[in-house]
Amino acid sequence: MKNQGKKIVKAAPKREVDVLFDKYAESHQHPSNELIHWICVPLIVFSLLGLIWAIPFPYLGFLGKYNGFVNWASFVIAFSGYYYYRLSPVLSYMMILLVFVMALFIVLLEKWAFAGGPAVWLVCAVIFVLTWIGQFIGHKIEGKKPSFLEDVKFLLIGPIWLLHFLCLKTGLKY
Repeated sequence: MKNQGKKIVKAAPKREVDVLFDKYAESHQHPSNELIHWICVPLIVFSLLGLIWAIPFPYLGFLGKYNGFVNWASFVIAFSGYYYYRLSPVLSYMMILLVFVMALFIVLLEKWAFAGGPAVWLVCAVIFVLTWIGQFIGHKIEGKKPSFLEDVKFLLIGPIWLLHFLCLKTGLKY
């Protein structure tokens, strides 16, 4: 029998970001767990950012009038932004926009604290504890342990895993 000239096309290897999403999705299949993650993951990111933001940052003379604009959260934002950019530039841009919005709310929390409200670290600690409990409830419902227990980098994957669904829904290539 003659070879019909069929070409065998190899599928392109998956990008690292897609491999990470596939692995992350293994423990996020139950609809209730997914819903809990849509609520808790952004709030955990916000609360962690706020907690790190609240760590006193030294006065650095060379920053001049920009002292106060740089804090420990700046370094976390830069590191995670770089990591996200290496995985997917589009998702990194989306995260930077999201972090910008979160930073605005943290600044509002600071103003509230200066006006006599609770400290930023306290508000963020309460949010963190409640949402972390929510995450574990979601994984109890799921019946699978959280991905980050196997590899800590999955703590960074959760937020962009959610954003990638927005990209898929809107047709934006990430």
